[in-house]
Amino acid sequence: MAKKEEEIIYIMGKPPVTPPPEEGLPPWMATFADMVTLLLCFFVLLLSFANQDIANFEKLKGSMTEAFGVQTMDKSGRKVAYSESPFSASSLKKSAKKDMAALELDIRAFINAGKVSKLMSVNSDQQGVLVRVPSRAIFKPGTALLDPRIHKVLNKISNLMKTKNFNLVVRGHTDDRATKNNVYASNWELSAARAASCLRYILEKSGVSPTRVKAVGYAGTKPLVPNTSNRNRALNRRVEYYYQPPSDEW
Repeated sequence: MAKKEEEIIYIMGKPPVTPPPEEGLPPWMATFADMVTLLLCFFVLLLSFANQDIANFEKLKGSMTEAFGVQTMDKSGRKVAYSESPFSASSLKKSAKKDMAALELDIRAFINAGKVSKLMSVNSDQQGVLVRVPSRAIFKPGTALLDPRIHKVLNKISNLMKTKNFNLVVRGHTDDRATKNNVYASNWELSAARAASCLRYILEKSGVSPTRVKAVGYAGTKPLVPNTSNRNRALNRRVEYYYQPPSDEW
């Protein structure tokens, strides 16, 4: 009966009455949104695992290796297996700048108190503390024999090796003129012999381990000033004592 009534109404020009549509998104949209959110969380979690802190991971691996007594080989060949230094390198790294500043102040006080400013100078950089002494104050021209008058300065340098946690590089330098003697064929041999002579004295007086010291000869390859006058050449003829904090690359 109701169907006939609707047909009669439609024939008379009035459309049938339909129920209003439901408000909001369709039900399947909620399920889809939940699935997309879960996928997003899953990929964010994967990304967080992929971006781990490598440095912290290496520290953790090293701690576990030491705890379980695992032996590893250093392929770089740069680390020192044993050192007779009474100081630990790890403790120095935490206060390297403070120790370098204290070392420089100690040397400056020695220079001012002993009135040896004409014999030596000191300065520092990011890598260490440098003491510079002109060759004329240590050696006679063309030789590598120590002048006894420089023993006071070398004794101070030796004492610092015993009380400070630093390694030492002794560097010999000459000017650009060729050496004129029958003992050393070139400035390379002369600069290296002078550095070795100073180093031998320091080792004998300080008694520190030879693993903490080096001697290097640079000849005339690293001038302070251009070799254009006798005064400049005298400045370039020098021996340098470079204190550096211990490191694996020593």
